[in-house]
Amino acid sequence: MELLALAFGWAAYAALHSLLATARVKSYCMQRWPTRAQRYRLLYNLLALLLLIPLVWASQALPGEPLWRRPSPWDWLADALAIAACIGIWHVSRYYDMREFLGLAPPTQPILRISFWHRYVRHPWYALALVIVWTREMTPPMLVSALMITLYLVIGSRLEEKKLIALFGAAYERYREQVPAFLPRPWKRLSHEEAQRLSRSASLDKP
Repeated sequence: MELLALAFGWAAYAALHSLLATARVKSYCMQRWPTRAQRYRLLYNLLALLLLIPLVWASQALPGEPLWRRPSPWDWLADALAIAACIGIWHVSRYYDMREFLGLAPPTQPILRISFWHRYVRHPWYALALVIVWTREMTPPMLVSALMITLYLVIGSRLEEKKLIALFGAAYERYREQVPAFLPRPWKRLSHEEAQRLSRSASLDKP
């Protein structure tokens, strides 16, 4: 029952998080509370963080023996990969206006950013987050959380890409054809010059 409750908690979190990110809900809130419209992104992020804390805590606190044992060298490698992924997430953030992302600055005109990381995977933050999740020691609660997080990131990325196609049109569709979503593949990537050309063409391809 505890594992089912944990899975339900992640599903509810994902549903609420996705609902609040929809254009319809944003539009309603901005019309209903116009003086607080600029704070929507900030409140959205704060709510997401607050609701995430009990789920992460439950994943670690619920009882359960490890499902498998990792010998020491592999355990060290898993921790090294998780640390590298954390550094990678920080490095990816340098390509964004984090004040705008966090809701501390007003939104600007969206542009198609294709950073070094985005030349290899379309969702580097999600991919690196999955590395962190799947390199942790797997107890039954942690496995449930890992599966639910993975499912949410896959579904969430597809919902996000619908918005990006609406914003950038054919340019983003070409980008999707050339770059994988999460798992890098040597034969599917963009060179620096190709990424620059695609970024420039995005503004011309906007519907």
